[in-house]
Amino acid sequence: MPDRDLFVGIDLGTSGARAIVIDGDGRVHGTAKAAMSDFGSNHRAPAIWWQAAEAALGGALEGVERARVRAVAVDGTSGTMVPVDPRGVPLSDGLMYNDACPDNAVLEAIARHAPASSAAHGPTSGLARAILFQRLRPAAILHQADWIAFNLSGRFVSDANNALKTGYDPVSAEWPRWIAETGLDISLLPPVSEPGMPAGPITADAAAAFGLPSDTLLMAGTTDGCASFLATGASEAGDGVSALGTTLTIKILSDKPIFAPEYGIYSHRILGKWLAGGASNSGGAALLAHFTAEEMTALTPEIDPETDTGLDYYPLPKPGERFPVADPLLAPRTDPRPESRAEFLKALFEGVAGVEALAFRRLAELGAPPLRSVRSVGGGAQNPVWTRIRERRLGVRMEAPQSSEAAFGAALLAKAGAGA
Repeated sequence: MPDRDLFVGIDLGTSGARAIVIDGDGRVHGTAKAAMSDFGSNHRAPAIWWQAAEAALGGALEGVERARVRAVAVDGTSGTMVPVDPRGVPLSDGLMYNDACPDNAVLEAIARHAPASSAAHGPTSGLARAILFQRLRPAAILHQADWIAFNLSGRFVSDANNALKTGYDPVSAEWPRWIAETGLDISLLPPVSEPGMPAGPITADAAAAFGLPSDTLLMAGTTDGCASFLATGASEAGDGVSALGTTLTIKILSDKPIFAPEYGIYSHRILGKWLAGGASNSGGAALLAHFTAEEMTALTPEIDPETDTGLDYYPLPKPGERFPVADPLLAPRTDPRPESRAEFLKALFEGVAGVEALAFRRLAELGAPPLRSVRSVGGGAQNPVWTRIRERRLGVRMEAPQSSEAAFGAALLAKAGAGA
């Protein structure tokens, strides 16, 4: 019966893997995680990625009616890549999402040929990693999620989200011709599907190893960031998600793509819509420049979130901002300072909330739909006083996220792709 179907999401993070099994109503039936350090110290080793994913998946399936599992989807860290031979065996360690390309000639070639709106620019470009890996004469160059998916399906296939930083054009849905002009053989890049589209059944070996039905489908996956967005339950155009951690990341579901590289804004195609957003340097680090976490916890009860200080702060940990203001020299604005430490903290809370509100307004100016709701994740989202201040500034309802786990978002992607 369709209402008894189960769906699996696997998330590869920077330090481990997590797997979650859900049903058609989003109820969790099993979850497990595994640290990469349990299998070795080299977090760039694909074999360790797989061992962690294998352990997490096996753990999540413990006690689950495995015959009910219908589909699996995988998310991985955006831009992490690995070269493989024709059998899918890695030819080297992977290059991680934050590994900068050391070859300026590669970066210059991309800068000359990539459109300004492409996400392939910059020292941590996925395309730069692919060009470096081409020197090893691989049969294919895969993203981290692609390679984990290969171990389940035996197919080289990618998704439009992971492929974005490698130069994929999600609007025309193709690897564009200009990639060849950078010196990369495009045939080394895998076919790309929209996230959630069926890539085919898992292999007989994978079905036997995990006790899954032979017709279990492997769905095209996504990045960890996109999976985290889906996990919150945001699903309609105008739904926003703010990740309030060390920095402030803003994303919104849109009915059309938004590309504004001057603000670091790109758009992912996902589930028939576009996910657009950018990252501000404001956020938790800007507060920690003035208060310890313990001080903020102690002072929060003294703050009235229903009134305003009247101070106009723009908190930053150091000069420089890209979104929602594009100014590499923008100075932090945290003056004048009230005598009360609680009042100062409140003004900082208001300042970050103001940056968040400006970010959503900037997205609207660039073509995003009107903001209809916001879900918050990250450490700052746990402070109810700060949340109320932000809610007043945003002027929309703040909804509780369905989950904060990227693996849950990958499971929702598997469910959506299966039509459940």
